[in-house]
Amino acid sequence: MEFSNFPYLTAILLSCVFGLLIILFLPDEKKQAIKQISAVFSGLTLVLSLVVFCTYDTGRAGLQFAERVTWVPSLGISYFNAADGFSLPMILLTGIVFFTGVLTMRELELRVKEFYALYFLLVTGVFGLFMSFDLFFIFIWYDVSLFPMYLLIAVWGSTRKEYGAMKLTLYLLAGSALILPAIIYLHVAAGGTSFDITALMRPGTFSPFQQKLAFLLLFIGFGILAGVWPFHTWSPVGHVAAPTAVSMVHAGVLMKIGAFGVLRVAIFLCPEGWKFWAPLMATLAVIGIVYGALAALSQTDLKFVVGYSSVSHMGIVGLGLSTLTVDGLNGAVFQMFAHGIMTALFFSAIGYIYDRTHTKMIPELGGLSRVMPKASGYFILAALTGIGVPCLASFWGELVVFIAAFKTYPVAGVSAVGALVIGALFMLRVVQRAFYGPMQAKFAHLADIPFHLGIPRMILAAVIVFFGLFPSVLFDVIDSAAVPFMRGLP
Repeated sequence: MEFSNFPYLTAILLSCVFGLLIILFLPDEKKQAIKQISAVFSGLTLVLSLVVFCTYDTGRAGLQFAERVTWVPSLGISYFNAADGFSLPMILLTGIVFFTGVLTMRELELRVKEFYALYFLLVTGVFGLFMSFDLFFIFIWYDVSLFPMYLLIAVWGSTRKEYGAMKLTLYLLAGSALILPAIIYLHVAAGGTSFDITALMRPGTFSPFQQKLAFLLLFIGFGILAGVWPFHTWSPVGHVAAPTAVSMVHAGVLMKIGAFGVLRVAIFLCPEGWKFWAPLMATLAVIGIVYGALAALSQTDLKFVVGYSSVSHMGIVGLGLSTLTVDGLNGAVFQMFAHGIMTALFFSAIGYIYDRTHTKMIPELGGLSRVMPKASGYFILAALTGIGVPCLASFWGELVVFIAAFKTYPVAGVSAVGALVIGALFMLRVVQRAFYGPMQAKFAHLADIPFHLGIPRMILAAVIVFFGLFPSVLFDVIDSAAVPFMRGLP
């Protein structure tokens, strides 16, 4: 473990907190100032995330940029942050989606101060969870990242927003209700002296039975947020109801909290439980992949299409985690990153189209590429990424996961690959019907996306292409954590 000379990770958190405080102290009518402050501080978190990602030493691997401050000694609770090859891609992903989400909402006029304040609070919790190595703080950050979602959807959302906000909140609180007893159970079983993950993951700390029980609770608890079938039903509804930037964070980052929680907490602390429940994980993952693709095929709302495709793509993450292999872990984490960027671009493009056309219904659109070639191009790029086109980011995560799956679960691997054909079918169907074909006369006057609003979409598109062309930049980081972890398993 390498302790940092400069607290980069805390600086990322403080950038969110200071931005939030400044927003709260600004008058409501200073909308432009609030947007500018939000852009500055979200941009600062992105810069710091890039610094941490680029300066991480893959040769030494292990935990780096560590920060530890004892908080409640009697219970073994510490403010303990660090970064490894699993968390760094998630920290970078959050920085990118956070910044681009802020820029995407530049046209927001309704209760601007409250929106950005809640948005900053949500992202603070996300960053905190990805960098924390203390179980108590992981639970706290988990809940901090969830509670703002209700208001963000219920106030600024659309399409049954109150129903979507309530359903999302109830499902995710149900997951929290499983995570908390599992954490307490592990803490007590280990002697009640520490919440430190690095201490609790030492061999012999928990019996095989304790690991099997705790893993199941943690898998379901975090899996609800990851969109694991059959606990996924909150997700498409939440996607559709949320405003653009919240949809970007929801699908791009929040669902990754669930998968990351399974990896960081359940798999790290309960490897025997991981081995025992892996076949169940693989079964649910494949069902999710196939079901999500089939459900997306029948949707007529652009957001519902992306929402169900997210269930399918997150199933690929679950399948990778279930393989018990280095390749599976590498592919799963890469897919988490790629899917986060892809869905952020999806919802960012849909948000602009909806703001101009006032509809997300596919049959009501048509020929948009003639009047909105740039906005259409961003959606099409995300669609091509979603169907796994080579040289785009998602291809590499899917490829490595399927290689691992064919070795471990051949039938599951074949089924998952078959679902890709369905995925290509529904995505190409959407592109053909919404962006090509006869153009609706009522949309002929619409303007394409201007440069200043195109900046966040350009960033997301550039990230997709960059990691599609240079996947080793991300794989080298992830592999530096996956290989030592798998070698250390009993």
